[in-house]
Amino acid sequence: MIALGCDHGGFELKQEIMAHLEKRGLAYRDFGTYTKDSCDYPVYGKAVAKAVASGECERGILICGTGIGISITANKIPGVRAAVCTDCFCAEATRLHNDANILALGGRVVGPGLALKIVDTFLDTPFSGDERHKRRISMIEE
Repeated sequence: MIALGCDHGGFELKQEIMAHLEKRGLAYRDFGTYTKDSCDYPVYGKAVAKAVASGECERGILICGTGIGISITANKIPGVRAAVCTDCFCAEATRLHNDANILALGGRVVGPGLALKIVDTFLDTPFSGDERHKRRISMIEE
C-alpha cells in the first residue's frame, strides 16, 4: 500500500499520480488534501509519514509546491527517510543507497510526465542492501 498526501500546491499532481497508480494496479491510500483550497502541508506530511513509519503503508508519496517543506515535515517522524526528487537518477539513487521510503515531489517544479517517471523509478527500484549503505542508514537513525 502506498500512502499519498499533498497540500494545495500538489493537489493536481496527486490526481495524476493516483490515476497512474490505478493503471498500474497499485493500491494506495489518500491522506488528503482533497481540494485546491489553501491548507497546511505539515498536516499531510505527518499523516503519510506516520502511516509509513507504522508499517500501515510500505511507501509514501508526498507533494507540495516544491516538495521541500513536506519532506522536512515527514523526516521528523522516526523511521522515515523522505527524499525530494526532481529526476529519475535521484529517485533511483535514493532507493538504492538510502532505502528512502517516501518520495517527495514539487507540484510547481516537476511536470506530470516527468513526475510519473520519477514515481515509477522510485517504486520499482529496490534497496541495494549493500553493507556500506546499511551502515550509513544506521548512522542516520542513531
